[in-house]
Amino acid sequence: MPRSSTTRSVLPSHTPSRGGKPHTIRIIGGDWKRTPLPVLDLDGLRPTPDRVRETLFNWLGQDMSGQHCLDLFAGTGALGFEAASRGAQRVLMVERNAKAAAQMRANQAKLGARNIEIAEADALRLAASLAPGSFDVVFLDPPFGDQALLLRALDVAASLVNADGALYVECGDVLEVSQIEALAGWSVVRDGKAGAVRYHLLRRQNEE
Repeated sequence: MPRSSTTRSVLPSHTPSRGGKPHTIRIIGGDWKRTPLPVLDLDGLRPTPDRVRETLFNWLGQDMSGQHCLDLFAGTGALGFEAASRGAQRVLMVERNAKAAAQMRANQAKLGARNIEIAEADALRLAASLAPGSFDVVFLDPPFGDQALLLRALDVAASLVNADGALYVECGDVLEVSQIEALAGWSVVRDGKAGAVRYHLLRRQNEE
């Protein structure tokens, strides 16, 4: 079944509901720890699993205070909500699917999350309009199976990360950084595998 161009591409951390009814994910840590959030049962909408989110925020550090984060291809917004729960100053979540974006706005209202912005827009087009180096962390999870889209997304996303920031990437294969022009000067500092999903944390290499 084809995936939407804007929904998350990882294995579900829940049992899908029937007939398009909402099901839930839960926030793993921070101020809203254990809070359940409804997400829609839409084709291709696969929230980042609990165990992957827990691992990622162990890598990043549990305290995101003062950080600016961007969640492209946000889908359910699972990663963005986790960052906001941990004190990020600003979390911009971009999602083109109108129903998914509406559900994220409802969850934002439920949490009273003033540090979250939700943009219903094409991820790459909006990202291209943002200032270079304006984020501490960029979460990037484009649809699986579209290598050209992944490369375009990496090119745009890498430019938005500040000098000391991090780029998080989920995809179907191990990232061969040395073979990707957009990632020249970057290295994978942590990586893992969950089912068919590969997830990576990248930082710029220090120049001596």
